[in-house]
Amino acid sequence: METCKAFLKRKNIVISAKRYGIDALGAMAQGLFCSLLIGTILNTIGTQFHIGFLTAEIIRINDVGYTIGGMASFMSGAAMAVAIGYALQAPPLVLFSLATVGYACNALGGAGGPLAVLFTAIIAAEVGKAVSKETKIDILVTPTVTILAGIGTAWVIAPPIGGAASAFGQLIMQATELQPFLMGVLVSVLVGVALTLPISSAAICSVLGLTGLAGGAAVAGCCAQMVGFAVMSFKENGIGGLVSQGLGTSMLQMPNIVKNPRIWIAPTVTSAITGPIATCIFKLQMNGAAINSGMGTCGLCGQLGVWTGWISPSETAIANGAVAITPGAFDWIGLILISFVLPAILAPAINQVCRRFGLVKDGDLTLA
Repeated sequence: METCKAFLKRKNIVISAKRYGIDALGAMAQGLFCSLLIGTILNTIGTQFHIGFLTAEIIRINDVGYTIGGMASFMSGAAMAVAIGYALQAPPLVLFSLATVGYACNALGGAGGPLAVLFTAIIAAEVGKAVSKETKIDILVTPTVTILAGIGTAWVIAPPIGGAASAFGQLIMQATELQPFLMGVLVSVLVGVALTLPISSAAICSVLGLTGLAGGAAVAGCCAQMVGFAVMSFKENGIGGLVSQGLGTSMLQMPNIVKNPRIWIAPTVTSAITGPIATCIFKLQMNGAAINSGMGTCGLCGQLGVWTGWISPSETAIANGAVAITPGAFDWIGLILISFVLPAILAPAINQVCRRFGLVKDGDLTLA
């Protein structure tokens, strides 16, 4: 036992909730932001404002054309895995090998790709660290072992995780069949939670073709999480935290949620309130590209999706009965209230109640 402990210490392999559930998870969220989310933002900006170099096809892979943003999204698995390896202080050969592992795992995991990458990259990184510099042919052994361990793990665990994410998506679809009030609550909460979890809410919404009132409820839930966390953590994180969460991703709070799950109460309750307001009062529909239903305020993709759906519904939305409209003042007021104003008011207020009951304390929302 002592020999094993000495080996793990020498290899900087620290098996702990902090190392895996906080450090690695936080780094993965940054990797996802620098790839999938930035890619979606660039594509949305390019499409909406007709920016040529952002909409131009720069490469074709297997007869599929990719823009700059498309390539960024395409490499999300690799970006997440390398970020996780960096957080685990992997040596160079292990770190570089994780790009292959992350790409393969994300592809195998489907909508559950990010979560699969988290587990797989941790295993591959630690196995790679264990063999690193143990032989005279390290440049061959370490990358080979890291890649084989990673892809082997991905082959086993990624498909089931993807299946679980798809089942979660089916739960969302079933929720859309309920009455507008209950549908608004359930879809808003479920998609909002998916946005913050290390799974892809955007991918789930895209696969499910989530548009119409259900898409509007999804936008509400995502905004409640992103704007809610951004505003209620402003004291701890300042302007940087406001922007990174409000226009980036609330997934950055996952390490803090692992430490204290009660910080999730305020944005989740907020989503349960704004969801039915969106569906029952403002009749908010998201009839743009379905992926925008799961984007919230990330690069304002959710709001741009709603606006696009008003003036030029997507093919998926049209197939579900959507028609182009000229938005009035009531539509714009509803979008602004649901997306920004209500989450910015409700989440901090609810969080303050949580603080009074000792459920949340100073520093719980501080980003690493």
